[in-house]
Amino acid sequence: MKTVAILSRKGGTGKTTIATNLAIAAEKAGHTIALIDLDPQTSAAKWGDNRKEDTPAVISTHSERLPKILQLAAENGATLAILDTAPHTEASALDAARAADMAVIPCKPALIDLQAIGSTIDVIRLAKVPARIVFNSIPSRGDLTKQAEEAVSIYNVPCAPCGFGHRIAFVHAYNAGLTVQEFEPSGKASGEVKAFYTYLASELDV
Repeated sequence: MKTVAILSRKGGTGKTTIATNLAIAAEKAGHTIALIDLDPQTSAAKWGDNRKEDTPAVISTHSERLPKILQLAAENGATLAILDTAPHTEASALDAARAADMAVIPCKPALIDLQAIGSTIDVIRLAKVPARIVFNSIPSRGDLTKQAEEAVSIYNVPCAPCGFGHRIAFVHAYNAGLTVQEFEPSGKASGEVKAFYTYLASELDV
């Protein structure tokens, strides 16, 4: 079983949106998913409560119990675990990073987010886990992604070649206990999720 941690020490970067949508994209690709919610706000768990489908399994827990939860997930047939982490809490983020095969760092292409990403980079370096930055809530106009890539290049962490636009479909899907692939299968947001999952699956070799 491979494990992906969605990490950002800053709130509001879209961790839960990416975690839930990635979970369903992976499930559609044939994986059995354990979506583990480490955030005290339990946004992923609440999304799971709103779903009509029985999958993916969403487990709300504390990071100190993460090794045991991952062990149980693997024993019960999970092939991919996705960790939705809490912002601000360094110990929890570090626990998640150390348990992961790959960290995904969501970042909006805005100055305040770009300035805040350094503390997340510190966590992945402490954990010695490979990571990829993915830009989220990208405006439909302008060239902010290129500027953002230049801004984070000092960290020597690869940026995913695909990202997520600022799309209302993500909000509507979450509120309905769905993902964009389920809510609007042929929409642009769905295509972005598919592209990111394909990229990440290749990087993880799953």
